[in-house]
Amino acid sequence: MMNEDEFLRYDKMVEKALRGVVRSSVEEVMEHGLLGDHHFYITFITDYPGVKIPEYLKDRYPGEMTIVLQYQFSDLAIKNECLEVSLSFNNIPEKLIIPLAAISIFADPSVNFALQFQPLEEDSPEEEALLNELDDDDGPDDGGGGGKSSKGDKTGEVISLDNFRKK
Repeated sequence: MMNEDEFLRYDKMVEKALRGVVRSSVEEVMEHGLLGDHHFYITFITDYPGVKIPEYLKDRYPGEMTIVLQYQFSDLAIKNECLEVSLSFNNIPEKLIIPLAAISIFADPSVNFALQFQPLEEDSPEEEALLNELDDDDGPDDGGGGGKSSKGDKTGEVISLDNFRKK
C-alpha cells in the first residue's frame, strides 16, 4: 500500500516534466542541429552514479562541471536516460556520458532560458552524502544562498544567470 507521503508527489512530477524539456531540446538538436544563436550550458554532478568522464576531468572538476554545446561537439545522443556527447578538451576528443538525473542546470542563454534541478532522489543515502558535501562547499556567498525546508533538507541555491543574458 502507498504511503500518504509518497502519494501525489507533485514536486517529483514537475521535476520529471522539466527534465523532459532537456530531453526534447537535445532530441531537436540531434534532428535539426543548433539553429540561430541557440547553445546549451549543461551543468552536472561529476560523481553522480552513471556519469562517465575521463579521470583527469573528474580530478579537475571534483563536484560539478559545466559543458557548452555550441560549435564543436559530435555524437550527440540520448540513450537509456543518459546524454551522450563527444567534446574536445585541449584538442583531445572525449566521450561524455551524463545521466539526465545528474544534470543540475540546463540553460540556453540565447533565449534567456534556464532550468535548475534537484539531481538526486529524496531520502537516498547518496543525497545525504552529496548534501553534506555541498554544505561544506566554500564557494562564494552572494547573500542569495541555499534555503532550507521545514525538514532541514537543502532545497537549492539561487544562481544569477545575468552573465548568460545578452547585453
